[in-house]
Amino acid sequence: MDNIVVGGAWPYANGSLHIGHIAALLPGDILARYFRAKGSRVFYVSGSDCHGTPITIRAKQENSTPEMVSEHYHREFCEVFKKLGFSYDLYTKTSDPRHKEFVTEFHKRLYSSDYIKERVVKQAYCPSCKRVITDRLIVGICPACGATTRGDQCDACGEVLDTDIIAEARCADCGSHLSFGETTQLFLQISKLKQELSNFLAAHPYWRKNAISFTKRYIDEGLRDRAITRDLDWGIDVPKPGYEDKKIYIWAENVLGYLSATSILCKERGVNFKDVYGNESRHYYVHGKDNIPFHTIILPSLLLAYGAGFHLPDEIISSEYITLEGRKISTSQNWAVWAKDLVEEYDPDSIRYFFIANGPEKRDTDFSFREFKKQNNSELVGAWGNFVNRTLVFTLKYLDCEILPVTVETYIKERVQLLYGSVGAKIEKGSFRDALEEIFETVRFGNTYYDSKQPWKTRIENPEECRNTIGNCAYLIANIANLLHPFLPFSSAKVAEWLNITLQWKEQKVVIKQIPPDISILFSKIDSCPQL
Repeated sequence: MDNIVVGGAWPYANGSLHIGHIAALLPGDILARYFRAKGSRVFYVSGSDCHGTPITIRAKQENSTPEMVSEHYHREFCEVFKKLGFSYDLYTKTSDPRHKEFVTEFHKRLYSSDYIKERVVKQAYCPSCKRVITDRLIVGICPACGATTRGDQCDACGEVLDTDIIAEARCADCGSHLSFGETTQLFLQISKLKQELSNFLAAHPYWRKNAISFTKRYIDEGLRDRAITRDLDWGIDVPKPGYEDKKIYIWAENVLGYLSATSILCKERGVNFKDVYGNESRHYYVHGKDNIPFHTIILPSLLLAYGAGFHLPDEIISSEYITLEGRKISTSQNWAVWAKDLVEEYDPDSIRYFFIANGPEKRDTDFSFREFKKQNNSELVGAWGNFVNRTLVFTLKYLDCEILPVTVETYIKERVQLLYGSVGAKIEKGSFRDALEEIFETVRFGNTYYDSKQPWKTRIENPEECRNTIGNCAYLIANIANLLHPFLPFSSAKVAEWLNITLQWKEQKVVIKQIPPDISILFSKIDSCPQL
């Protein structure tokens, strides 16, 4: 049995999810559902990133604790993902004791490798606040692009930063210029892995362009060694004598969440973890483009340095950005559509459809409620929902709820059979928009077929032809619903129940004679949308 690991990026548990997160993470659920339908053993994992400076900042602002803040947003994330139909095999959190144990044991072995070195480095100190300043509590100028940035990663160019190279470094709380003392940290010597990382990149020429260009730039500009420990109060303890007052730096433990979560599932399923993270598997990593270096440089470096032959990422599904009404999403300016609000107001499959059909796979794409309403009403209600409804309601009204087995017309059968291979290939290479569009071409074909056969006339003039038409339409509907299930699971499950199909990734035959009399509409029109 094929082992498929699908890792969705771990969102920071310091604020609500917005539509950008949903657009970037949704492909993971499509992949997981598709591979399960094919019969693969899937490990679809993710979790809430509960450590790091952003959460301590939020806790301070709210006069709370990092534990309380992260737990609040973790619960909110779980609820949003559930309502959107994300079928995680395990959605956990970095504060879970099982993750902490895995990371601790991983780091113990890592420290004995030739790629870990102890170094004395500069440490930022705010004379006004009278405390050590780390990561996102530092603001200044990015040395790579000149943009204003915080001290962990530049939002403008994506550069992963060390605090001591930030120009004009100031305290984010009080604005004071920082002074620098010295501290000792452990470093991962990524620079020693240049050849391995170059070979790794060269072996994946079909990654998305942003993943290739970002990774190539990091390698070409010179790989820098990275600190894997930090002087922090909140995080996982460093398992090394003399480092009792430090924590593992967040980037050196959160990406290991993919492994820790998979190892938990392996124990529960009685599967050998080494098989899943060995060579008998295929691994997908799903995230936004700002997370590319963590999955193509950082994670591979940790795995290579560990030295156990762990499987490196196969597919990098790295999305571009979603803008809102033509403007960049800004949580600080409250220019965002929050996922928790969206799932309360709209059909989850309508939300999923929009962010797949308009997915930022190759370039930034825009969200507007006007376009969201238009696509729901034209494609889901007017095309797919209409085809299902007109066929099944006709059956209820005029054919005594009976869909009799028929000989499917050859050209329809061939079209459907080809569709499984074509759509599946597109999903596997991360072309979700094209895959969805190909299915909807068949939806439109089905409506055209229905119109051309005019069953409302043949039910009187030629009842046998009428039943044959409805049987062919039912065959199309059954297979379209099956193909759409990874994309639109809620509505597809309804159709699967009505027509008694299996949701396995293969041609479905309609053998049902009696459909239930309580068929409901698949999608409702959206009459009005909020004004931003």
